[in-house]
Amino acid sequence: MTARNFLLENRALLRQTDNSIMDVKLPKLGEGADSGVVVGIFVKEGDAVAKDQPIMELENEKAVASIPSSGAGIVEKVHVKAGDRISVGQKIITITDGAAPVASAPEAAAPAPKPAAKKAVAQVARVPETVDDEPVMEAADEIVNEHPVASPSVRKAAREFGIDLRKIQGSESGGRITGGDVKNYIARLIRAAARPATFVAEVAPAKPAPVQVDFSQWGPILKKPVTPLRKVIARRMSESWNAVARVTQFDDIDFTKLGELRKKFAADYEKKGVKLTLTPFILKAVADTLKKHPIFNSSLDEVANEIILKEYIHLGIAVDTDQGLMVPVIRDVDKKSLFDLSKELEKLAAKARDRKITADEMKGGTFTISNQGAIGGAHFTPIINLPEVAILGLGRGALKPVVREGKVEIRLLTPVALSYDHRVIDGGSAARFTVDLVKAFENFDEAVVKI
Repeated sequence: MTARNFLLENRALLRQTDNSIMDVKLPKLGEGADSGVVVGIFVKEGDAVAKDQPIMELENEKAVASIPSSGAGIVEKVHVKAGDRISVGQKIITITDGAAPVASAPEAAAPAPKPAAKKAVAQVARVPETVDDEPVMEAADEIVNEHPVASPSVRKAAREFGIDLRKIQGSESGGRITGGDVKNYIARLIRAAARPATFVAEVAPAKPAPVQVDFSQWGPILKKPVTPLRKVIARRMSESWNAVARVTQFDDIDFTKLGELRKKFAADYEKKGVKLTLTPFILKAVADTLKKHPIFNSSLDEVANEIILKEYIHLGIAVDTDQGLMVPVIRDVDKKSLFDLSKELEKLAAKARDRKITADEMKGGTFTISNQGAIGGAHFTPIINLPEVAILGLGRGALKPVVREGKVEIRLLTPVALSYDHRVIDGGSAARFTVDLVKAFENFDEAVVKI
């Protein structure tokens, strides 16, 4: 073998042993995330990169994150392109310090392994197979003898153990069943139960395969690919729809006082560089109500068969973006001032719209709020954001006549919809939660708004 052929055939091995060449791979993305879609590449072959310099953007779990380089050097090769789905550990780029890798050819090729060595390896690698020559257990509903013959004592024993004698083949003449036959049958049941299952359990009918329709036969069309973000939204909404016993409670809340408080203190907030909207008021009112009704701030652990009551209040805010719905989470809402909530809300909403929000900033929510007031519409049925057990939807407020203390007044009424998981929450609890939520909105403390 020539030196050139050796280098070509062993290039991968040389890469691993030469510190001047390094493959930058996709690092771990966080809990429950192992892949993503490449949005953009920031480098090309021949570019110099520094350690921790962003080299690409990756979309995963509703977020777009910059992926940094784990080393410094010159880009020798780019292994991915925009639109590729890549997994943790997959190569992104290959970098070198600029010096060509040097390797000397061996004087002689390594001797082939001796036949005896090959045989020894094969013996070590071989795993003996376990053979179970016991007959396969009959199905539970298989009848082998419609009219079993057995003594009264055997029948009594079978009744005590819940054994159907029709499923036992007797060993005595004429098919007569003995006590030994019953014992052997029970022993076989025990062994079959302890043995790993070798059958596929019956499952619900599979979803019908999608049918592609050629809509162009009726007129012009425009095709738009489904984005990774839209796929995540579709999957999560479908999971919630199929898993949750969902009920929606409707009401109208008088937002007149909140609107007046917002106008009264808006200028003070603007002087501090923050825009005061109604959303921070909503966050505070919801947090106060959740403290009184902790079951709405819980999750159902179906594995442990437990309800997890959370002693923290992290509220998710649904944000409408050009790419789809995103839900950043504001943590410890009950412990923050209205000013701090306004500032944090503005920052997170901007990051969500710019697709710069991280996956961690959208995890850990205990209750979600979906406010469509700025867009329009009235009541709607929001879908619960699993693993939460409830979500509050708000529509657009409108001036309507209301009877108060025997007089008709024009008030700003906002439609609200509370969707909850009926597996965890009963209707009475939902009604009480709504009553207290109305009070929290309509009796909002002015002192909370002051800076």
